[in-house]
Amino acid sequence: MPAITRWYIKAGLAYLVAALFLGVLLAGPAIMALPPSVAVWGPVYFHLFMVGWVTQLIFGVVYWMFPRYSREQPHGREGLAVVTCILLNLGLVLRAFAEPMQSLWPAPAWGGALVLSAIVQWAAGILFVVNTWGRVKER
Repeated sequence: MPAITRWYIKAGLAYLVAALFLGVLLAGPAIMALPPSVAVWGPVYFHLFMVGWVTQLIFGVVYWMFPRYSREQPHGREGLAVVTCILLNLGLVLRAFAEPMQSLWPAPAWGGALVLSAIVQWAAGILFVVNTWGRVKER
């Protein structure tokens, strides 16, 4: 298993645990004495689960299991895969902080951070497609 696949899967597992923990906290106001402002973490829960867990697991398995790109580069360009992983995680972490802050204390800086996080994640998606496209072929 390539190292980048292990990074994706281990990061995905960490995000899964974080998302499930956050899910428990989001249920908290109904069963515990937590403030209703906990609800601002709802979008973060969704992104930790879908981007952090599901997307990273998919990216890691695709990088590892899809057909060879070439004999010299069986998984495509490894450097591009590393940059993709870094950008995806950077964007996700930035969003996890900026989104609740923008909800609790609206400010142009938090809004800008949200936009930046979306752009960084979009760039990671584009790089993933660029690196994977040539591996999607007939036998």
